[in-house]
Amino acid sequence: MRLPRVVVAAPASGHGKTTVATGIMAALRRRGHVVSGHKVGPDYIDPGYHELATGRPGRNLDPFLVGEERVAPLLVHGARGGDVAVVEGVMGLYDGKLGGAGFASTAHVATVTSSPVILVVDVSHASRSVAAVVHGMRTFDPTVRIVGVVLNKAGSHRHAQEVLDALAGRGVPVLGVIHRDDAVVAPARHLGLVPVAERYDAADSLDLLAERIEATVDLDQLLALARAAPPLAAAPWDPATEVGPGPAGAPRPLVAVAGGRAFTFRYAETEELLLAAGCDVATFDPLVEERLPAGTSAVYLGGGFPEVYAGRLSDNVGLRGELLDAVASGMPTVAECAGLLYLCRTLDGRPMVGALAADAAMTSRLTLGYREATVPATHAAAHLAGPPGTPVRGHEFHRTAVTPDAGEHPAFLVGGRPSGFGSRTATASYLHVHWAGHPMLAERFAAAAREFGRGIPASSVLTSDTVGATLVEEAGENPAQSRYCDTSSTVGDDHERVKPDPSQEVAQHTGRTNP
Repeated sequence: MRLPRVVVAAPASGHGKTTVATGIMAALRRRGHVVSGHKVGPDYIDPGYHELATGRPGRNLDPFLVGEERVAPLLVHGARGGDVAVVEGVMGLYDGKLGGAGFASTAHVATVTSSPVILVVDVSHASRSVAAVVHGMRTFDPTVRIVGVVLNKAGSHRHAQEVLDALAGRGVPVLGVIHRDDAVVAPARHLGLVPVAERYDAADSLDLLAERIEATVDLDQLLALARAAPPLAAAPWDPATEVGPGPAGAPRPLVAVAGGRAFTFRYAETEELLLAAGCDVATFDPLVEERLPAGTSAVYLGGGFPEVYAGRLSDNVGLRGELLDAVASGMPTVAECAGLLYLCRTLDGRPMVGALAADAAMTSRLTLGYREATVPATHAAAHLAGPPGTPVRGHEFHRTAVTPDAGEHPAFLVGGRPSGFGSRTATASYLHVHWAGHPMLAERFAAAAREFGRGIPASSVLTSDTVGATLVEEAGENPAQSRYCDTSSTVGDDHERVKPDPSQEVAQHTGRTNP
């Protein structure tokens, strides 16, 4: 198919890729284009800005997380219905997985998708040397086509002209010069930019940025370069071909997905896979909602910033009690990073859900990187994440620590070491997993939700040969007796829910389940 597209890259982090890429998306949309925004790498914050700029879900393209063969199909899937795709790179153009010779780098994604590259260069600390940097980036790998440059953070017109003169005649056009302006810089904190969902001024700032890009970047030339990209020989990724829809005529279980300002990290394809697997999805905000959505049969707690909102999460005693009871009753639960912290007994000394015999706290150390994990040989084939030995690729990104860092039954083995907390009905760990790369996780989770909703008895077993066909309760309770279980075919029936005494949360948990 023919998809006009460009990759916005840089020599290194900090050159302004997010600002320029997001501004280009917003400016093109203001011109009437249907723009698809994408991000190279395992990032959640930048796609949030892309979604605000384009009005469409921000998407990630990561060969490590989803497999090289899925990158172009995911690009085509995300761009369906659009007339131009803008892909923001990660780190420096050629920086990828450590030890991977550039695997999963921006250059790798640009090559796999045959996309032209626009290089954003921060010129605030150089002038003529910028031309040498651009020359080196262009010639380092001839298969990567750098077709234009945007000069960012120019100090003055004289400064910008010095850079322009050095680049003149070197075979790469300068598409724009952006001068320094603190008004278009997004605020940052301990894990990078503040997510767009937490900024009340985000829309106004984006309007200002779009105006600045329109005034300084030659969008017509950029579009011409995007339209010159060769056709993509890739069919769109389709979640319906990755997972089974479940038994014909079976009720659609409801998966409650944490959202709001504290839980902003999740991939768009996660919900798409759950829907394709026969589930319905409802978002709830743990900061303000005291109850899970009526008829909930499974819970997905993704990533985010619970440490920033620990006080408000702790104050919501009603929802904490509901979640504790839900996990203890065997409701299928997946918790990644922020979700892990939320399920702990405490976070920075404040009471949390208490479903895990562990405590979390902020640290000064940043943990960041790709991880290769396996499902441990725990509970035989009944582990929610998959059969024993199943390989799972993910990434970690946090400044917190959990003590202990693994339970008696870990969620995963990372580098051979136990990590997180796992059971037949729950996984909680720091590992962020892109389910498009591991659709089995979505399929098993959906099947577990379906069977929890149907009240499958405790004598059944989640087996590897029938993916999620049956489910064993960790505590030996019959889920049909759970007050969360909707045994009818109507999703949305509300059942009486008795909230546990928060002072007894840990005691109630001990002996009921060990996720």
